[in-house]
Amino acid sequence: MNFNKEKKDCLNRIDKSKKGLIDKKIKQLVDLINSLKDYYTTSSCSGRILLIIIPKSGKKCDVDFLLASHDKVSFKEIKACLENIPKQDLWFRQESMILHVACRTIEDAQKILDLSTLAGFKHSGIITTRKKIVVEIIGSDQFDTIIAKHGKVFVSDEHLRLLVDEANKKLEINSRKIKRFYNLVKDIKD
Repeated sequence: MNFNKEKKDCLNRIDKSKKGLIDKKIKQLVDLINSLKDYYTTSSCSGRILLIIIPKSGKKCDVDFLLASHDKVSFKEIKACLENIPKQDLWFRQESMILHVACRTIEDAQKILDLSTLAGFKHSGIITTRKKIVVEIIGSDQFDTIIAKHGKVFVSDEHLRLLVDEANKKLEINSRKIKRFYNLVKDIKD
């Protein structure tokens, strides 16, 4: 299969994410990359704040989301989610942007990887397979911590406010990096 056909097939597929569409905070960047002849995105997330229950199996597909927000959250929103939690472990997590970009050549991959690094996404890299060259662009502004054990919340309101503030700050840093990356990618010449 050639790159042009792979790109067309990928971009015509139905979005299989739980949300079913591209996050609005990253859509402009995704659209820009997909408009370039030597690149296309295979998956994306703009970054988010989560309250999640990780099952004993540890499988991502079995995770229960009590809250998933691509926007800043309030202490009040988080507290409301904690009122009737199941008798399981609950994690507070803030995730950074992640973006997978298929590239026509290894040189194209290096070019977009260099731009992602300039934008501040320093944990990015080139993933090659027999059939594709993909750049994984991922931020480092993230954290997670357990806040309830067996359904019992063990963090104070003061600590929870601190987690919310830190998560919101990291989302804002992430948003600035996405904008910086978008402005750098605009200069790629087709």
